[in-house]
Amino acid sequence: MAASLSGKKIVFVTGNAKKLEEVIQILGDKFPCTLVAQKIDLPEYQGEPDEISIRKCQEAARQVQGPVLVEDTCLCFNALGGLPGPYIKWFLEKLKPEGLHQLLAGFQDKSAYALCTFALSTGDPSEPVRLFRGRTSGRIVVPRGCRDFGWDPCFQPDGYEQTYAEMPKAEKNTISHRFQALLELQEYFGNLTPLGASDDHSG
Repeated sequence: MAASLSGKKIVFVTGNAKKLEEVIQILGDKFPCTLVAQKIDLPEYQGEPDEISIRKCQEAARQVQGPVLVEDTCLCFNALGGLPGPYIKWFLEKLKPEGLHQLLAGFQDKSAYALCTFALSTGDPSEPVRLFRGRTSGRIVVPRGCRDFGWDPCFQPDGYEQTYAEMPKAEKNTISHRFQALLELQEYFGNLTPLGASDDHSG
């Protein structure tokens, strides 16, 4: 799949200019494809994260009739058995970062993890969707920092004193769940020497 996509334009499904900017910054200028943002209305599927990513990517490819890259992000609270998980968008809209923190008010365990999954399709329905995953562990804290990027103000990654929102963008882009997933994508396209044995990402 990587060879067939090299040099081509890939539609990155997002209406968020900041997200596109961050993805391009992480991938760097050696990435062999051109990412173009396009907002596409996709159904809100339910299920496990991988299943949701694959179905969204297949539907986006059907609409675009060409190569697409779809991102799904989960924020999972261990005390809540992994919720909000893939439904974080709706929780955030209703509760804001303060409400997310308050969800754990009755629990000692404030640990959480952010999971990012990029799903890639060539646009050919006969080819499998490939998944690239990244995960960052941390904890949910009282919101701190800039409020222009989702739940970043209330997520503090393990080993750091700052929330995602307080970190300089360049620093966040070297540790985030999105960075780790995009690193897998880069390795798939052969831009980086693999850091270790990787899982099978076939969907």
